[in-house]
Amino acid sequence: MKPVIRDAREEDLPTLVNFLASLALHVSGAPPQELKASERERLTQSLQRAMASPDRKILVAEATGGVLAGMGDISVWSSQGIWEQAQDVVYRSAVIDDVWVEPDFRGLGLFKDILRVLVDFAAQRGAQELVLEYSASNKEAKTAWTKLGFKTTGVRAAAFTQNIQEALAGPR
Repeated sequence: MKPVIRDAREEDLPTLVNFLASLALHVSGAPPQELKASERERLTQSLQRAMASPDRKILVAEATGGVLAGMGDISVWSSQGIWEQAQDVVYRSAVIDDVWVEPDFRGLGLFKDILRVLVDFAAQRGAQELVLEYSASNKEAKTAWTKLGFKTTGVRAAAFTQNIQEALAGPR
């Protein structure tokens, strides 16, 4: 029987944290490893806050016997238009984050099932656009998102704060 897509619950949190760790390891190509207790607690608290927000939805795919097969997360954001306009404009964007399907459950259509519910949630909250980010090294993600119609629109760069502070403190 195909897993059922449902809202995440408090008792799902340990598995959701494991999914996030699996996703991070998959993207980085690192070997399996155990999360530090402090990181596990940070992720658990972050997920709890997300589950309590009316503008967030975290889903799980639940297989027979209560086994969780995957997850998906979306946030709806509002922002004012940034260019001069004749009237106030509020843009609503939905940011898709952390979609994961366990390897043993891939090929069953769970990715699309999860995504359908996330996109419906965004549409119900008036989101005009969907935004996501994925690691440039994650070829599977690029293939999946491109097939659905997502297009690369920019580049996101990241740096450690300390490194930038050091660079700014250097010679002018």
